[in-house]
Amino acid sequence: MMESVSLAVAERIPVDEREAASIQIFLEQFARLEHPFDEEADAVHVTGSAIIIGRRGVVLHLHKRLGIWLQPGGHIDRSETPWQAALREAREETGLVVRHPAQGPLLVHVDVHPGPRGHTHLDLRYLLEADDEEPSPPPGESQEVRWFSWDEAIAVADSGLVGALRALRPS
Repeated sequence: MMESVSLAVAERIPVDEREAASIQIFLEQFARLEHPFDEEADAVHVTGSAIIIGRRGVVLHLHKRLGIWLQPGGHIDRSETPWQAALREAREETGLVVRHPAQGPLLVHVDVHPGPRGHTHLDLRYLLEADDEEPSPPPGESQEVRWFSWDEAIAVADSGLVGALRALRPS
């Protein structure tokens, strides 16, 4: 799996300078990590997140700790791939029935950013689709989860997500 992840990241055409820098850092860090998907093994580790789209636009949630609008995502469980983690986290954090596109998992963005406790997240962002239902996050998750139009999402999203949203926005 490590080789396929590395290849997918290396083949990404960045949407902006931030993603270009993130891809370079990702590849450098990923190559040195013995257990890149294990958050306990190293302060630098891979995370998986989901850019959820549908006819209504994009789903974002207000991150409880950071207070910013982000895509759902998080750490990768032991038996998961990054794209499986993105799917699980999206379901857990939004309550939506989500799925990968018909062609399978689609990596649409790479972002390297600080995580909690001095960690660095090598975040792989996958495109997920959802029907038009209202998000219904379970207790314990951020209750601020909603559909945004593309323009609204671009206006409120964290700066590390804006490039991906602009690139994915239907023309």
